[in-house]
Amino acid sequence: MDGTSTNAGERIAKRLARAGICSRRDAERLIEQGRVKVDGKTIETPATLVTDASRIEVDGQTVAAPQRPRIWLFHKPPGLVVTARDPEGRPTVFDNLPHDMPRVISVGRLDIASEGLLLLTNDGALARRLELPATGFDRRYRVRAHGRVDQATLDRLSEGLTVDGVRYGPIRAKLERQQRSNNWIVVTLREGKNREVRRVMEYLGLVVNRLIRIGYGPFNLEALPEGEVVEASARQVDLVMGAEGYDVDGRKPGWARPGPKPHTYGRHKPPKEGEAAPAPHKSDAWRGPTRPRRTLADKR
Repeated sequence: MDGTSTNAGERIAKRLARAGICSRRDAERLIEQGRVKVDGKTIETPATLVTDASRIEVDGQTVAAPQRPRIWLFHKPPGLVVTARDPEGRPTVFDNLPHDMPRVISVGRLDIASEGLLLLTNDGALARRLELPATGFDRRYRVRAHGRVDQATLDRLSEGLTVDGVRYGPIRAKLERQQRSNNWIVVTLREGKNREVRRVMEYLGLVVNRLIRIGYGPFNLEALPEGEVVEASARQVDLVMGAEGYDVDGRKPGWARPGPKPHTYGRHKPPKEGEAAPAPHKSDAWRGPTRPRRTLADKR
């Protein structure tokens, strides 16, 4: 906790993020605007420390104590905006969530025309962790694009590229299916910059007419119906938070895939080069009951 224990307190910006009010950066803006009070006094710095006993208000509303971090998977349909309030009055993702859900924020964004997996959480710090490229969570997409492309061209994206002065990191792209000038491409990237997939495809001369996010880190869209939301298990949340010493793939540090077992020759030594292998020991050669198998002629 930023070098402080729970008893000593934590920074107000982090507390607001953990309570699902906003991200740390947005919390700093709220504080600059004088909209945050601690124990009845307006604070001026995001470095202010608070404890469980502190009474925190944002815009006059009391902030509840942080709950345990939770994650939901939402199948976003096209046509919804990923924002709490849209100045143009367009329908938002948050308008279409169940009424009994707590206040949540999105992990990253999908543009209005895109669809697929959108992660939601009640913990701003967890959202930030999932968004940072350094934590290693891949974003996976299925892209339908119009134009001509081959696998060799897509393979070159693994080196990264610069489009209109914006540098994009390595991208893995696989041509899944091609029908005349229509292509289905599976794209995996780690940064997730604004409209990255669309801009990279456009750079290759392709026009994206459908963009579906199918996975984010260990979470997958799978058969989740469009417009539906499901909560991730507590174990999955622990894994992405790095709890219990697990990495993002659910394995403990130092884990290694077991290698192939060496061949055993029983009491015999391994044959030298050019020599035939010794006959197997009787017990090693036995593979089943000793009763002879009945043939078709026997059955007659």
